Amino acid sequence: MATDIVGQLADSLAQTGVEEWELSYKGQGRKLDNAQSVEEIVKEIEEFQGLQALRLEGNTIGVEAAQAIAKALQTKSQFKCCYWSDMFTGRLRSEIPPALNSLGDALVTAGARLSVLDLSDNAFGPDGVKGIERLLKSHACHTLQELKLNNCGMGIGGGKILAAALTECHKKSSALGAPLRLKVFIAGRNRLENDGARALAQAFQLMGSLEEVHMPQNGINHPGVTALATAMQHNAGLRVLNLNDNTFTKRGAIAMAQALKHLRSVQVINFGDCLVRSEGAIAIAETVSEGLPILKELNLSFGEITEEAALALAHAVKSKTHLEKLDLNGNALGVEGCEALKEAMQSMKIGDLLGSLSDDEGEPEVDDDDDDDDDEETDEEGVEEEEEEEDGEEEDDDQEDEEEEEEEEDESPGVKVSTPASAPRPPDVSSFLSFPSPDKLLKLGAKRALLIEEQVDLSDAMKTARAFLSIASVYKEENQEVKTAVLDSIDGVLRKAFSSPSFQGYDFVSCLLVLLGLIKSEDKVKPVRVVPGQLEALEHVVRQDYFPRESVAVLEAFMSRNSKALEPVDGARSGLQTTLQGLQGGS
Repeated sequence: MATDIVGQLADSLAQTGVEEWELSYKGQGRKLDNAQSVEEIVKEIEEFQGLQALRLEGNTIGVEAAQAIAKALQTKSQFKCCYWSDMFTGRLRSEIPPALNSLGDALVTAGARLSVLDLSDNAFGPDGVKGIERLLKSHACHTLQELKLNNCGMGIGGGKILAAALTECHKKSSALGAPLRLKVFIAGRNRLENDGARALAQAFQLMGSLEEVHMPQNGINHPGVTALATAMQHNAGLRVLNLNDNTFTKRGAIAMAQALKHLRSVQVINFGDCLVRSEGAIAIAETVSEGLPILKELNLSFGEITEEAALALAHAVKSKTHLEKLDLNGNALGVEGCEALKEAMQSMKIGDLLGSLSDDEGEPEVDDDDDDDDDEETDEEGVEEEEEEEDGEEEDDDQEDEEEEEEEEDESPGVKVSTPASAPRPPDVSSFLSFPSPDKLLKLGAKRALLIEEQVDLSDAMKTARAFLSIASVYKEENQEVKTAVLDSIDGVLRKAFSSPSFQGYDFVSCLLVLLGLIKSEDKVKPVRVVPGQLEALEHVVRQDYFPRESVAVLEAFMSRNSKALEPVDGARSGLQTTLQGLQGGS
């Protein structure tokens, strides 16, 4: 019978299962103020044998609650992964360091060996970094592989504290014969500026183990970029380098181009909105032409690059057999330059790899003198050195409000910002897919589906599934504008994907189940953080004519199984399950 076949298929897909080593409270919006409020959590931690990961994202945790959770963690010697982003909303800045200290000290006491520490989207400033300083210096972090501190407002002071802690951790672990080998470092939107970047660069150079570095939107100018470039040379395994929305100018770009000549494993370079300028772009083109054999993506958008440099880049990538995208949008090519670039790419049979040029700013009226701009930046460095740690009193309920407050502080008399205020930036699809938010999706405008289609390789089932989950993660049933934007984008992307004869619906569903944590991939693909919007959007998708009817039964089989991965979104799962059952009944 068909039911038996579906059951067998589901069993086959899930035969390896998902390891039951994680306890999750993510996205539950709990307000945990004291020991009483976390009694249930503490009990579950204490009773969880072999606990390796704890997800607390999307809740708000006070000092007493953190101390109670910490006490329960003191016996968890197998603990490895801290998924603790966005867990201090509405808390006073003074509450965060003691809460973090308690949790960190508990892991040290337990003899834990961490591999992941994620504290992103906690705007705790330099004091928050002090709250994890002891943990970072301890034996618990000698095994750390991923450190994620995106959007934490660390500032220059926090960057220096972090760099010193990582340096000490490396020295201590090296003395024991097993040096710290951090692989992933994420610290975008932290206002590290040149001094923070320089300090971290020294730590990066010492470790030499980085594979991914993401430091977008940090107000770093060419001195800081140059320091990072030097450090990157010593990280031979580097695969992804994302410095989007900092200010290179030609000196920083040339320094980075020289550094990249020493690297062979780089796959993704994102220097978009970095003002690399034509001379810097030509230097990068030379490096690409001579090396970077497995380069997949090169983003030099919004960099004031002119036609000559753009053509140099096009010729540089022609022999890159792994290349998936060259993004030169928002530069200064002009109408004729855009056409010349398209023709050059097409003549080399790589026209489909060129991203959109819809936001090209046209030929510059006057050539800017890079040296003059670089001199101005150098003059500003003296002012930067006078800027100390950014102290705040309270973290706002909304991260956006926090950032606006800090920007107002920077504009106060006597304080000079290291990078000039820029004009409103065009929508960034890459930024949205990497760090989704409703606001970013809406800013993509009416052509958002088309923009996403251009960014994502829709012939690849895994990439398509990831894109779907990124878009769906911002779904808001109560916000009609966001809801419409999400569903229109999803319909556009998936309709195009499923319309391709080479696209296999079964592969897409399999990848979706892997990313949702319902089956384990042979490639060790990490599941995403499942939120209700993803299942609510999927409920919409399965009703559409483009979605293969034969996949409905497979999805229903997995939604019917008990899964810790879906426990936090049980309501959304029930709704999806009901819809799937109804579709089968009506087929």
